[in-house]
Amino acid sequence: MRAVDIIIKKRDKQELSKEEIDFLIRNFTTGEIPDYQVSAWAMAVLLNGMSHQEITDLTMAMAASGDQLDLSEFGGLVIDKHSTGGVGDKTTLVVAPIVAACGLPVGKMSGRGLGFSGGTIDKLESIPGFKSDLSTEEFITQLREHGIVLTGQSLDLAPADGKLYALRDVTGTVQSIPLIASSVMSKKIASGADAIALDVKVGRGAFMKNLDEARELAEVMVAIGNLSGRKVIAVLSQMDQPLGIAVGNALEMKEAIEMLNGSGPEDFQVHCIDFSAYMLILGKKATDLETGRKMAQEAIDNGSALQKFKELIQTQHGDVTVIDHPELLPSTSNVFSIKSNVAGWVKVVDAQKVGESSVEIGAGRTKKGDIIDPAVGIMVRVKVGDRIEAGQTLFDVHVNDRNSFDTVFQKLKSSVEFSNEPVDPPPYFWGVIGLE
Repeated sequence: MRAVDIIIKKRDKQELSKEEIDFLIRNFTTGEIPDYQVSAWAMAVLLNGMSHQEITDLTMAMAASGDQLDLSEFGGLVIDKHSTGGVGDKTTLVVAPIVAACGLPVGKMSGRGLGFSGGTIDKLESIPGFKSDLSTEEFITQLREHGIVLTGQSLDLAPADGKLYALRDVTGTVQSIPLIASSVMSKKIASGADAIALDVKVGRGAFMKNLDEARELAEVMVAIGNLSGRKVIAVLSQMDQPLGIAVGNALEMKEAIEMLNGSGPEDFQVHCIDFSAYMLILGKKATDLETGRKMAQEAIDNGSALQKFKELIQTQHGDVTVIDHPELLPSTSNVFSIKSNVAGWVKVVDAQKVGESSVEIGAGRTKKGDIIDPAVGIMVRVKVGDRIEAGQTLFDVHVNDRNSFDTVFQKLKSSVEFSNEPVDPPPYFWGVIGLE
């Protein structure tokens, strides 16, 4: 078998066999197939696509290229979640303890933020002492004893994906849906969960800018799950404007704690309750959306979700005091406001511009290894559909120096657009795929 024959076959729009895909990925991972040949193959995939079976075979080959977590002792009950990335998306911090409090074990390995999309681990590390690099043994023990784990990707999961992504980034093939789907799902499958809930973001602040592309990606990932023996659903959620109010690590942690105490921005509340309900349905703890919503809301109302979150933080060596006293979380020395010059109805709050601004003031990274400031961030004071008067606050920008604020002032101001006529707010969700 030769790599060039596999490239030619895909170039000619033919379907690759499992053996051919296994050969390509295995030898690419070991370095026996050079980058330039895999780059050519990736471009052929971008141009000609792959069948669901091909994408599943690719996903499983990448998952098998490194460590795989064995969670079989839990009898098919462990659920994981994944978001395709967004601005102000602190959902995991709320839904994981809600779902675990309802009796469904949640085992999640999360990444760090890169670009304008934030990372769950960065938010958790705003809590002093929090340990995010659990070993395999620690992961399984904590899941067994507490029913909830949120940790960084300390295992060598799907190393073939890391190598392939590096090539995609410099060869113009990042946008290939088969390659995106296999990248996401290979790491999720290697993480060992039996059920996976996907939060596929759509809009300005998301990787998928339009609904058709997002739906296609969701359908492909659900198909991979079905063909690989996992239960998978994908929820399509809006990301034209930031989720909730807070953007920035400690600020988002405060908003998550607020939500677990029963309050918080309406869009964030709806998102967390509904997504928790979908996870409970997937894990067969709820029979329908309304039942799942009631279970999720009860876990908040009776305090069990907050208690489960405290249990998580304490078990992973974080200072649990900050959960009861979030004012102890890192904070900045300055808060500057940006006000509107005009009156009108809010038509746009550009999530990408807000996210990029948060990176510029130090809340995110432009490349791996960048140091972030957990205290800095942006509070978004307006939503699409709001009526705004001249002089009303659009943003509160939390920074440690005036220069940081000055660098993002114009971008943030331009991120809000107004209409002279009333504007309907967008729906929270665009649908769900894979729900039986």
